[in-house]
Amino acid sequence: MAGEMTRRGLLAAGLGAAGSLGAAKVGAAEAAADASRLDLDGLGKALKGAGIKGKLREKAYDFGYTEKDAVGEEWTLSMSAVLSNDEETVWLMAWLDELPQSSADVPRTALLRLLADNDMIGNGIFFAYVKSNRRFILQRVLKNSNLTATSLKADLDELGFAVMNTYAHWAVKNWKQLSGSTETASTAASKETDADESVKPSAGGVSRTATRDPGTTSKTRK
Repeated sequence: MAGEMTRRGLLAAGLGAAGSLGAAKVGAAEAAADASRLDLDGLGKALKGAGIKGKLREKAYDFGYTEKDAVGEEWTLSMSAVLSNDEETVWLMAWLDELPQSSADVPRTALLRLLADNDMIGNGIFFAYVKSNRRFILQRVLKNSNLTATSLKADLDELGFAVMNTYAHWAVKNWKQLSGSTETASTAASKETDADESVKPSAGGVSRTATRDPGTTSKTRK
């Protein structure tokens, strides 16, 4: 009986030690995760390391971002990097055109295109609407873990390419063509097909085929 009790005691002690070791490993893993997570200051330093000088606004950095498309044309984009309240994620946002004042000037087809693009673009990049300033944005949500200046630059590059690639769909000036009454049904359908085919999945390397007027993508968020 004494031997049995001793074996039981040893087993209990072993299980207790294993539990303590497991808890220690979990604690170490959580500590490592916290160490790899950027705080607000760290996000600013990562952006600076990527060559970006952001203007701090609450938990966000606003900045201009210059990108070139497939034909070497330079675009100036207005972007923000936002730290979530729980600091678990970083949101990269590209600010697009302000919506028209009248809802009648926002064609249903234009909105359906943006929803369809969300499925096409991929890699966690999607369109969203910010009600406070009536703008569409193209954004990407990143897990706040092991983010570096190099990885942020790559993520911003891909977001910028997606902005250029989908210009034909989000540019408000192009929406007037969708609601114009002088076009025939076949002409309108042809334009829609051409614009849809200009959107490529981001993972496959994007390129923009629609024409852009100089300066129209230099956005200032209000």
